Amino acid sequence: MSSTHTVLYDPDGLIEAELPLDREPYECLVAAVLAWTDPDIQPRDYAQIALQLTGHARAVASDIQRHAYRLPKDSGRRALAEVVLAEAERRLSAPAEGTLRCAQGRARLVRALYGRLDRLAQPPPATGAS
Repeated sequence: MSSTHTVLYDPDGLIEAELPLDREPYECLVAAVLAWTDPDIQPRDYAQIALQLTGHARAVASDIQRHAYRLPKDSGRRALAEVVLAEAERRLSAPAEGTLRCAQGRARLVRALYGRLDRLAQPPPATGAS
């Protein structure tokens, strides 16, 4: 019996860097979680949602890091991205909990990270007087 699977060795994450994030389902999840006021959800479900958002936040942060490292070291956009990444890492270092507050905090983080990613993906504003 032959295997139909191929194992790839990619310690630097180069293959992942070429794959776009599956953004739409997570944006829908973020919107739903942030709209909740007092849903009838079990703690284990909150914990699972928080874990999903944590994993996606880390993926978005990796994309931000790749974009930021392409910028010059003295770039203000790079410096701001590094601040955002440090804050994201600080927030993600706290263990996920089975609470609405935790799930919403992770949802806000994913939303903020996508905002930073979008700004990094845009060309820098033109400088100089005309």
